[in-house]
Amino acid sequence: MKFPAPVSIEWIAQLINATVHGNAKASALGINEIHRVETGDLVFVDHPKYYKQCIDSDASFIIINQLTDFPPHKSLLLVDEPFEAYLKIVNHFRPFIPADKPISSAAVIGESSYIAPNVFIGQDVVIGNNCIIQPNVTIMDNCIIGDRVVIQAGSVIGGDAFYYNGKKNREVWYKRMNSCGRVILMDDVEVGAGCTIDRGVTHDTIIGQGTKLDNMVHIGHDVVVGKNCLFAAQVAIGGATVIEDGVILWGQVGVSKTLTIGANAVVMAQSGVASSLEGGKVYFGYPVDEAITRKREMVWIKRIPEMWEMLKRLKED
Repeated sequence: MKFPAPVSIEWIAQLINATVHGNAKASALGINEIHRVETGDLVFVDHPKYYKQCIDSDASFIIINQLTDFPPHKSLLLVDEPFEAYLKIVNHFRPFIPADKPISSAAVIGESSYIAPNVFIGQDVVIGNNCIIQPNVTIMDNCIIGDRVVIQAGSVIGGDAFYYNGKKNREVWYKRMNSCGRVILMDDVEVGAGCTIDRGVTHDTIIGQGTKLDNMVHIGHDVVVGKNCLFAAQVAIGGATVIEDGVILWGQVGVSKTLTIGANAVVMAQSGVASSLEGGKVYFGYPVDEAITRKREMVWIKRIPEMWEMLKRLKED
């Protein structure tokens, strides 16, 4: 999430009751989580396992619970509970505002766009020209919809991320990380019926121009999908994954989090993607491998009974 304007670290330190180590006169441009952090951003870390990753990331300012070495061009904001500090910043800049009508008066809807009955459109949503939004679609706050976008009945755009801060030393092990990112659907995207596209935790979930989603597709938080992709029914993509241009995922493909599928890759139905894939190849199975390799394996597996009988006959002879 980018702040409306640069915010001084001194002011943020007062908001979260932090002690600043480093340049307290600098200004932050936004707050982000580690998978999408950019220069000028704040990030929080509350476990020594991830201290180095955060400090070595592009983040300029780190909210942390223990003083440690850091580069001179960065700043640490020392607090007892970094996660609670994160929540305080998010709730200040993007507070929950209860809806009082089905279509917010703060929404902007372009020319010749059709909004069916029983559609919900939240605060500060922008919908482009010549869009078709079918009944019972929900578009949550701050989402951006391009031109000529089609969203079929019952889909939810911009629901909160499935993303929690987990600690087993407290009564409630999993505490929700409030989502302050957006969903951006670029021009000519089509979303089938009953799809769910989660907003980014702090960054944006982006569906690229011309991409088409079948029914019952789930896109996790902070996913970035390229142009002209095709996802068949019941595809599910984990958080912070990057899908490059022209990728085809056939029905019931499951994609794990924080990986990359290269441009023009094809993943056959019911496959499971657990790690990054090169572009321009066809994949199948779980864990996926190149389809030709998996097909050869299946041929040999089918021959096992025959080979077993041959082995028995050889022993008898």
